[in-house]
Amino acid sequence: MTIKYKNVFIEDTYTICGNYENDGPLSKYFDKKYKKDLYFGEKTWEQAETHLLKEASKNILTKNKLKDSDIDLLISGDLQNQIAASDYMARDFDIPFLGIYEACSTIGEALAIASTYLEGSFAKKILVSTSSHNMAAEKQFRNPTEYGTPKPKTATFTATGAASILLSNKKSKVKIESSTIGKVVDMGVTDVNHMGAVMAPAAGDVIYNHLKDTKREIDYYDLILTGDLGIYGKNILKDYMMTKYNIALGDNYNDCGVMLYDLDNQPVLAGASGPVCSALVVFGYIYKEMLKEKYKRVLIVPTGAVFSPTFTFQKESIPSMANAISLEVNIWWPIYMHFYFVV
Repeated sequence: MTIKYKNVFIEDTYTICGNYENDGPLSKYFDKKYKKDLYFGEKTWEQAETHLLKEASKNILTKNKLKDSDIDLLISGDLQNQIAASDYMARDFDIPFLGIYEACSTIGEALAIASTYLEGSFAKKILVSTSSHNMAAEKQFRNPTEYGTPKPKTATFTATGAASILLSNKKSKVKIESSTIGKVVDMGVTDVNHMGAVMAPAAGDVIYNHLKDTKREIDYYDLILTGDLGIYGKNILKDYMMTKYNIALGDNYNDCGVMLYDLDNQPVLAGASGPVCSALVVFGYIYKEMLKEKYKRVLIVPTGAVFSPTFTFQKESIPSMANAISLEVNIWWPIYMHFYFVV
C-alpha cells in the first residue's frame, strides 16, 4: 500500500542525543548533546527518557516561535510499556495527541500517519516525536544493564535520545513524497539478541513493494536507509533482496544502526537500535545534507521487532515490521521562494 503526497513538507527538526551518540561520527549534526549523566536530572531511566522527549518537543516549538495552539496534532511513540514516555510527555502539551507503537519503526508509522492527515487537509501543522533510552529499553525487553548480562556480537545497542519533526503543508526545501505501509513479517526467529535477522525480511518486503508500486528502480534513490538492522542484519538484507527479488542493494544502501556509532571503537556490538536510532540519523544528519542537496532522493525504511517479552518467554517467534518513507528535495523550492519574495 503506497500513498503519494503533494503537500507534505518538513518545516524543521530537532534532535537530542546521549553520551554514546555524542561520541559517534554524527555528533556535530545533533541540536543538543548530553555528555555524561544519563538520568538527565531525573530519578529513573523511564523519567529520563520522558525528559528527553519533552525537551525535544518543546525546543522545536520554541525554535520556530510556535505555541501549542499552532499545532493541530501531536504524534509520538516509544518503547516503554503503554508508550509511557510519550503519554507523560503529552500531558505537558495542550495539543490533540495520538500515541502509537511500532517498536523501533515507530517514526515511520508516525510520518505516514501525519503525512496522510496533512495531504487530506485534516491538519496544517503536525508535530511528530519519538525517543528511546538504552537503560530503559534493556530493562524493558531483556535485562537491566546493571546485571552485566553478557551479550553475543549480533546484539544491538539501544540509542539514547529524542527527535521531533515539524510537518506542515507550508512549502519548504524537503518534502515527504510518499509512504509505503509494510506488513508484519515473521520468519520464525526467536533470538532476542539478533534483531537484525528478525527485521531484515520486513525491510526487504516493504522496499520491494515500494519499488513495485512506484515503478521505480533501486537507483532512483541517492540513498536507501534501513532503520536499525546493524552490521549483521544489513548483510542479511542484501542477501535476502538478491535471493528473493533479484535486487542488488549497492553503494546507495546503508543502515542507520551502522552509521550512528563508530563500530570499530565504541562498545556497541552490531550497531545501534531503538526508535530514535533512525530518527537521529535521518533528521539530524540526512535531512541537513538534503538541505544542501548532497542527497535529493532518500528512501528511509525504519525497522522494528514488534515482540512482547511475555510471548518470547512462551517460546513464540518474533514478528517484525517496516514502513518506507520517501523524502525528496523540492525542486520548485528556489523558484517558489523567488516568486514569493518578488511578489
